[in-house]
Amino acid sequence: MIRTATFQDAPSIVEIYNHYVLNSHATFELEPISKEEMKGRIAKVQDEFELPWIVLEVDNHILGYAYATQWKARKAYSKTVETSIYLHENQGGKGYGKMLYSNLIDRLKAQGHHAVIGGMALPNEPSQRLHKILGFNKIGSFKEVGYKFDRWIDVEYWELIL
Repeated sequence: MIRTATFQDAPSIVEIYNHYVLNSHATFELEPISKEEMKGRIAKVQDEFELPWIVLEVDNHILGYAYATQWKARKAYSKTVETSIYLHENQGGKGYGKMLYSNLIDRLKAQGHHAVIGGMALPNEPSQRLHKILGFNKIGSFKEVGYKFDRWIDVEYWELIL
């Protein structure tokens, strides 16, 4: 079941996210975050930006989440959003990412957004494949813009016009 995230989902979302903080370059965050911090992030997306934050729940377990956030602060960017998606570490390759991301895109269309931007640290073949399957086009990359685990990391951006 895909549904809107609530504050009660914060512990599960933090567990998923902090795995990536500590073990991958999928996020450039360097320190794990708290449940309270995650609640604040959910509130900002849902209340301040009025954008979707959704979770995939199976048998009362959160297996992944996705959300959209403001691309840039200037008003002319208001119909463009940046998206993020994370699955529990052992849930990749099961179609959950496509299901979750498709639902997020549908919600963004319903809200009248025009462009969706997805960024990923490289290498990340699963994310590149997912974006391509969902109709995104690769629009460019930045060399060595992140530094984590004692190495420089490139970032690639993909765009979907709704």
